[in-house]
Amino acid sequence: MNAANLPPLEIFRAYDIRGVVGQSLTEVGVYQIGRAIGTLVRRAGCSEVVVGRDGRLSGPALSDALVRGLAATGCGVIDVGMVPTPVVYFASYHFDTGCGVAVTGSHNPPDYNGLKIVVAGKTLSGDDILGIRALIAADDLETGFGHVREADALTPYRERILGDVKLARRLRVGVDCGNGVAGASAPALIEALGCEVVPLFAQVDGNFPNHHPDPTKPENLQDLIACVREKGLDLGVAFDGDGDRLGVVTASGRIVFADRLMILFARDVLSRVPGATILFDVKCTRHLPRAIAAAGGQPLMWKTGHSLIKAKMAETGAALAGEMSGHIFIKERWYGFDDGVYAACRLLEYLSRQTDTPEQVFAAIPDSASTPELHLHLQEGEHFALIGELVAAADFPGAELSTLDGIRADYPDGFGLVRASNTTPVLVLRFEADDAAALTRIQAAFRALFARVRPDLALPF
Repeated sequence: MNAANLPPLEIFRAYDIRGVVGQSLTEVGVYQIGRAIGTLVRRAGCSEVVVGRDGRLSGPALSDALVRGLAATGCGVIDVGMVPTPVVYFASYHFDTGCGVAVTGSHNPPDYNGLKIVVAGKTLSGDDILGIRALIAADDLETGFGHVREADALTPYRERILGDVKLARRLRVGVDCGNGVAGASAPALIEALGCEVVPLFAQVDGNFPNHHPDPTKPENLQDLIACVREKGLDLGVAFDGDGDRLGVVTASGRIVFADRLMILFARDVLSRVPGATILFDVKCTRHLPRAIAAAGGQPLMWKTGHSLIKAKMAETGAALAGEMSGHIFIKERWYGFDDGVYAACRLLEYLSRQTDTPEQVFAAIPDSASTPELHLHLQEGEHFALIGELVAAADFPGAELSTLDGIRADYPDGFGLVRASNTTPVLVLRFEADDAAALTRIQAAFRALFARVRPDLALPF
């Protein structure tokens, strides 16, 4: 292998492949990655792979390079064009390939792009992602002449949802697509369910001219909040750049983060699948496992990361999973992959069947004093070393400690969390408590930990 054609190690992340277009992520590199993925597909006993892309400006060229690389291994390719990432996942079931690659930069800045990869029904992560690079480095690649055909996946995806989700009454909904790829299909789909839809930023534009397509950040939901309030809508929903994450705001303009939305999803799913296992990541509210148990389910906390959650769902047979970041994975009546648009449809169905208004339903979800995700920015790789030092020095008297994914200290009246992001060089922190005084006390305990290990850091809390 010519070293110049070997993609740099830095783009092979824990959950996907991601880099800056034209720098760390190039067409030559993606072609080689396509050859490696095609090799994995063939060696897994599969013959075809679905390819789709989000709305980023670099998408067509990178998708073309990927398709050429896949076909060069003798692997067949079904190109579904510009679609949300969940539609690629859906198409791998619909066309019975078991394999799919979404060319997407997710919620990263416009100059990024990447690949999310499913082979033989498994979303690749960790060592499997690194294994792609190892195949390229060793030139251990299959060769052949695979066919390439184009296909429509959006129509069967839409028909499958409209056949599954039935609203009991009409809701008025603001739909903020953030100029991401969901804009081309989500507003029309939600309208077809029977809702009155007010779309925002539905024109797909890879420059993201209005706001960054990340609905976990409160600043990115301000336009939707203003729209919902001004027009007196029942609620607002928002999607990230590739449509696999969901954000929600109430009629009064309050943001309902995904860990609290999961309480509603859990109640709904458990009403039909009593006793089901329900997964949630380490960043989620303490109210969620309590609500799952109260509804007759089996709560299970797990590591953050869409591919890690999907693997754990497959292992445990969980009917539902969710992350604080807005990834919602519904297995009951669906396929178990993260899909912001389908999750929005299921939420609307649930809300339409309640006697209370959506505002009243949201207001009744247990709440606490809490922070959103807080980020401590560090140098590349430094955050992993630091989290190791913090774990070694952790001392939280009176708390139950979990080191499943970083450090989570659960007190009788709240919790604190610090973990290393697997996608960017940051430590992620989150705090929740019964009241402001408890929140302050828990944050002070975490400040003391940082003071013992790295007193020079400027903490974001």
